[in-house]
Amino acid sequence: MAEDAAAGSPILDLPEPLLLHILSFLDDPRSRHRASLACHRLLAAERATRAALALRGDPRSPTFLLLGPGFCFPALERLDLSLVSPWGHPFLSAAAPAADAGAPATTEEEVAQQNAFIAEHLANCFPAVSSLAVYCRDPTTLASLTPQWRGRLRTVKLVRWHQRPPGIDAGADLEPLLRDCPVLRALDLSEFYCWTEDIAPALAAYPAAAAALTELDLGLAGATDGFHAAELGAIAGSCPGLRKLVAPCVFNPRYVDFVGDDALLTVAAKCPKLTVLRLREPFEPASTSQGEDAVITVAGLVSFFAALPALEDFALDLRHTVLETAPAMEALARRCPRIKFLTVGGFQGLCKASWLHLDGVAVCGSLQSLCIKGCLDLTDASLAAIGRGCARLAKLSIHGCNLVTSAGIRRLAMALRPTIKEVSILHCRLLDTATCLTALSPIRDCIESLEINCVWVEAEQPESVANGTTGDDHEEDLGDVSYESAAKKCRYMELDDLVSWEMLRSLSLWFPAGEVLSPLISAGLDSCPVLEEISIKVEGDCRTCPRPGPRVFFGLSDLAGFPVLAKMKLDLSEAVGYALTAPAGQMDLSLWERFYLQGIDSLMTLYELDYWPPQDKEVNQRSLTLPAVGLLQHCIGLRKLFVHGTTHAHFLSFFLTMPNLRDMQLREDYYPAPESDMMITEMRAESWLRFEMQLNSQPIED
Repeated sequence: MAEDAAAGSPILDLPEPLLLHILSFLDDPRSRHRASLACHRLLAAERATRAALALRGDPRSPTFLLLGPGFCFPALERLDLSLVSPWGHPFLSAAAPAADAGAPATTEEEVAQQNAFIAEHLANCFPAVSSLAVYCRDPTTLASLTPQWRGRLRTVKLVRWHQRPPGIDAGADLEPLLRDCPVLRALDLSEFYCWTEDIAPALAAYPAAAAALTELDLGLAGATDGFHAAELGAIAGSCPGLRKLVAPCVFNPRYVDFVGDDALLTVAAKCPKLTVLRLREPFEPASTSQGEDAVITVAGLVSFFAALPALEDFALDLRHTVLETAPAMEALARRCPRIKFLTVGGFQGLCKASWLHLDGVAVCGSLQSLCIKGCLDLTDASLAAIGRGCARLAKLSIHGCNLVTSAGIRRLAMALRPTIKEVSILHCRLLDTATCLTALSPIRDCIESLEINCVWVEAEQPESVANGTTGDDHEEDLGDVSYESAAKKCRYMELDDLVSWEMLRSLSLWFPAGEVLSPLISAGLDSCPVLEEISIKVEGDCRTCPRPGPRVFFGLSDLAGFPVLAKMKLDLSEAVGYALTAPAGQMDLSLWERFYLQGIDSLMTLYELDYWPPQDKEVNQRSLTLPAVGLLQHCIGLRKLFVHGTTHAHFLSFFLTMPNLRDMQLREDYYPAPESDMMITEMRAESWLRFEMQLNSQPIED
């Protein structure tokens, strides 16, 4: 019936090149899938024009391995294999699990033959892959895959949250990649856990491949240590053609071979073509070293900027302070005229704003994105000067600047109104949520992305009100904000006075543990007509929080007033509690999950949910509890559910009752990911694959 209806469609009378050109404008995967289901010609056209694909199924399943030559994507260049099912289990490895728990054990030769067959089948289905992402537990996976696209792979991203395999040599993880990919230009290790000692030997062993690299991201997922000066210099020496370098570094002067001025100048001398350089400290300093001065000096930064005239994106995020950095920022504007993105952490004296003339970071007029972290002497006058000097800013982030007040934010917002699109204000001591939102009111109709921390401050009652009189003395005070319901608030406001964030599409919120979301709407976010995505992050120790009342919950139901909210990220991974039996008077993690998830079923428009369960660090457990499963089960509109943790195998049957759920996955993407869930949740790879088969066999209404 569908084939007959499609046969009479005028679009199918178009020539093949024109039809392919029209389909290339469909970026949304679901729209492309709908078009491909119309008829066989559109199905073939969709496969011929698909450029990117992320596989979520099991590549070892007979359903995939028995696909014929017709299942081919000749134009697909970006292939993501890091999310194949079961997540984190090696599908090409010497330790690949058997398909059936009762099957006989296979020999190493049989496993190698199976791996070669799967890799060859992937290459036949996707012959033009030039960008690959893959979950790599050990070097066997890369050794099987990279020869299939030997002359095509230019970009590779490796993912691993499990511990580094014991007994392998330094650099063995990267050896197959550098050996078999002569045209490799970009290597992304931002989500790949390994030792910092593994990188330099691997690059030194294959100098030709290392010299050809232009992008190198060494974020190293879960790393608690960074690269020392000698290691950073060796990496820079092996990759002289780098244009992008991202790396965690040891800047603490108490450590041996820390990164200082000399190390930065070495990087600049060995990699003169750098346009993107992002260096950060990956760990929090000890309490005894907080407030210490870093060994990075202003004179060293001036010389460093002079050696990199092509720099466009620079980030130096320190936990130690660098004093009087205004001259360094002026040198950055003078020596690097193309600088557009700047992130600095621990830099003091960025902008004095003592006189009418601009100074410090305010002279960087070409900046489009500015992130300032931990600048303890940044004042309202500094923000006003930045607003005058950096008139092209589209993204602004201010984190941990304790002297900034609402007056400075308002002046900065008014100055940047023509260009600003994204704003992030976190952990500023003098800015509570309501005050911050009120200060941003001049640009509320311009902001597309907003990130704030939710700190509720009860307004003090004015003396005139306490005495039974009224007056206008407190109308302009940004701090006197009362939290009342949105409905009651609207009754006393004219239509033109409603706070409307008419361009806001993405909202990120930070909460301390135990805090509630309910005052958010009345604090100033009562009208967000196009808000599509919200991200909520909760941090803190729930064990020290008072026990909430029996009818007190986090307040997710208040978000039902956003009419087009489709995606949510609820991150409780840094909310710490008791996974097992809690002491008397305390709540365990199951009750805290009920506190945070209560009311999520009222979000009828929610389409996709990423959920990080709370954790007990003493047992390294992040698992869905029974109350959480029961509450998520009632999200009838949910189509995609990604749980960044694990759960008990017998809880999976609850999710089969969700009528619209089509895509679900358990991802333990935190370090160290448990090697086996059998001891905690009895979850096996076979259990998950059976659940996926049951989920895929359910009828699809739409």
